[in-house]
Amino acid sequence: MRSYGSLFSQHEALGSWYAPVMLDPETIFRRARQPSTVNKVLNVLEALQPDSYSVYVSTYLKEGREKYGADWSYLDILNVLVACSELIKPRTYLEIGVRRGRSIAMVASVTPTADLYGFDMWVENYAGMENPGAEFVESELRKIGASGKISLVSGNSHQTLPDFFAKHPNLQLDLVTVDGDHSDEGAREDLLSLLPNISRGGVVVFDDVSHPLHPNLYQVWSNALQDCGLRFVSAFYTALGYGVAVAVRN
Repeated sequence: MRSYGSLFSQHEALGSWYAPVMLDPETIFRRARQPSTVNKVLNVLEALQPDSYSVYVSTYLKEGREKYGADWSYLDILNVLVACSELIKPRTYLEIGVRRGRSIAMVASVTPTADLYGFDMWVENYAGMENPGAEFVESELRKIGASGKISLVSGNSHQTLPDFFAKHPNLQLDLVTVDGDHSDEGAREDLLSLLPNISRGGVVVFDDVSHPLHPNLYQVWSNALQDCGLRFVSAFYTALGYGVAVAVRN
């Protein structure tokens, strides 16, 4: 497989016809819908310490697969992250809103050597469920084979994220998930802080774009992509569950 670097060089040498990034969100969605991807999600959930939500998600995925087989078309943050990881093989992954580590574990299960950065406040009894904290998350990630750098930052992302990028001004992120502050202003701030640091060909995943308790999140997502001053190609899914959106930096 050619690297993006070689494609950029060839693109510059031969002229400017198509953009060199060949990945689009629909390719990610097609990969995420495959039964093999759903199986990988279920395997990771089984390996992690369960809570009521992970048990519910596992049951939901199994029931959908049993009812509709390979034709079932369902997307959420978990199968989308597995698909992204398989397609772009991220070396660096950053997540806002880690909680128990389910999403970040999907990435680590596919690319165990990736450097993983997670930001969360680890609020006790979050959403009525146990929220054990950063040490628990790291132990879960090591349990599924993560061997790269794991950096879990506690605190409000609106303070910790700018501090992080001030200390790592040249860090480029291949894959990013934003699933933290769900207020309109907070989600927009997280997105605008992260989008400039995504590498060419990198992907950002934004969760809960059709969550009934946060009806404006899709518009927040769309506006942030438009206002960031960079070119992203995006798509979203809202048919089932709470919805998910992805964008590829072009």
